[in-house]
Amino acid sequence: MNFVLELIVSIFLLIGGGFILVGSIGLMRLPDFMMRLHAPTKATTLGMGGLLIASMILFTLREPGHISVHELLITIFLFITAPVSAHMMAKTALHQKLKMISRTRGQELLDPASQQLAPPQTTEKVESPKA
Repeated sequence: MNFVLELIVSIFLLIGGGFILVGSIGLMRLPDFMMRLHAPTKATTLGMGGLLIASMILFTLREPGHISVHELLITIFLFITAPVSAHMMAKTALHQKLKMISRTRGQELLDPASQQLAPPQTTEKVESPKA
C-alpha cells in the first residue's frame, strides 16, 4: 500500500484513539451525571467515527474496485443514535431530580421538568363496529 494512504489511516486511528481516551477519562473523572454524560456522547462518538473512517479507508484501498460501506453505515448510525440516547438520559435525569454540583449549568430546568405530567390514561373500551 502507498505510504501516504497508510499515513492517513494512521492519523485517523490516532485521532480516534485520542478522542476515545479523553471521553473515557472524562467519564471517570467528572463529578456528576450531566457532566459525565457529556464526555462519552461527544468525545467517544468522534473517536469511534475516526476509527471507523480509518477502517473504511483501509478496507476500500485493500481491494481495488470494492467500496467498504459497512463502516460508513455504522458511523452514520452512531452519529444519529448517540445524541438521541444522551438526550433521553438527560431528560430522565431531570425528571428523577438527580443531584448536581453547583457548577453544573441548567439547574433552573429541574423544576419545570419535574412539573410536567404524563398525558392522562383513558380506560374506556372502544367497541369495534359489527359487520
